[in-house]
Amino acid sequence: MSATVGEGLRIVRLANFVTPASGGLRTALRELGAGYLAAGHEPVLIVPGETESDTRTTQGRVITLPGRTLPGTGGYRVLTDRRRLAGLLAALGPDRLEVSDRTTLRWTGEWARRHRVPAVMVSHESVDGVLATWGVPQGLCRRAADRLNLRTAHAYTRVVCTTEWAAREFQRVGARNVVRAPLGVDLRRCRPGLRDPELRGRLGGDARVLLAMCSRLSPEKRPGLALDTLAELLRRGVDAALVIAGQGPLGGRLRERARHDGLPVLFAGHVGDPADLAVLQATADIVLAPGPAETFGLAAMEALACGTPVVASARSAVPALLGAAGTAADGSGAAFADGVQRLLARPEDARRAAARARAERFPWSVAVDAFLTALDAAPVAGGATGARTVPAPGERPGAGRGTGRAADGGER
Repeated sequence: MSATVGEGLRIVRLANFVTPASGGLRTALRELGAGYLAAGHEPVLIVPGETESDTRTTQGRVITLPGRTLPGTGGYRVLTDRRRLAGLLAALGPDRLEVSDRTTLRWTGEWARRHRVPAVMVSHESVDGVLATWGVPQGLCRRAADRLNLRTAHAYTRVVCTTEWAAREFQRVGARNVVRAPLGVDLRRCRPGLRDPELRGRLGGDARVLLAMCSRLSPEKRPGLALDTLAELLRRGVDAALVIAGQGPLGGRLRERARHDGLPVLFAGHVGDPADLAVLQATADIVLAPGPAETFGLAAMEALACGTPVVASARSAVPALLGAAGTAADGSGAAFADGVQRLLARPEDARRAAARARAERFPWSVAVDAFLTALDAAPVAGGATGARTVPAPGERPGAGRGTGRAADGGER
């Protein structure tokens, strides 16, 4: 299926677990959407929120539908009204469907098949890795992940994995429709020159080593490991401090522990401006990425672009992306402290240059091209397309456009 010459494709994108304060997924959706738009296509993103909205943005059209809050997740919402969402999809008449949730939105693969719309599922996390962080026994994690991943592979035209590490759990079940497409990093926004000595003093006082963690404070991210690492470094006589950028359901518990143990930790909360976050990452000496289920690790890649090396969980995909610009550690404070000290033993200029050089291999332009290839959506000559008239979420489906199928199965 291909676009009419000179006309872009309508790429409808669905995602759950996105909030105004969420990090990596929200960044990826924004950057990819902007790239699709620049390539001459018409991206339409549908996400859950508190209220309904429909806006035009730099990443294309963004439609928010009321979504149910998941208890214990710190505000994550999901799209649960299948009937309404299916009606909106029919009204939009997508040429391509891109889905970023292989659990509650997996039914959209069958919808796409019935309406002859090529559909791609994007794997943003390791299923067995996430289950393991919630305390599910290893054997049960693997069996549950295998069942879910096999159903996902059958439901969609393609499954997009951002790293080889992420693809392995699909290869394990024999899925043959898996393709690789990396994510990227904004190399202009994130750069070593943002390092700010004055900010460093405000964040870490007189500490010789400033650590940073930029992460959602939820169980699957294992944020407590950052405090374990700091405590171990202090025990070893390393003069260190830690700044944590992020919020989530574990925030209160982490603050209480830092107070109780007298740890020099600054909780910056959610840093809403990406430019401010980049300054923080550039100012730190080492960034910690303790999440064991990360399939790419956007925050880690942004740290590298800012010239700051990273210690990452050995169980995640991040170490393979770091190369010599970082190091891996098992899931303990002692192991992460070892990683910090290994990086600090390198000359500062050399370790910061290596970090930036590694990040320069992952520009967003490469990611956009790879995702468009996975979607069979070649760039359109002439660049961005103009907005088309499409029914709003509350309107009845009208005449569609493009090369997709109508709700009754007839050609448009």
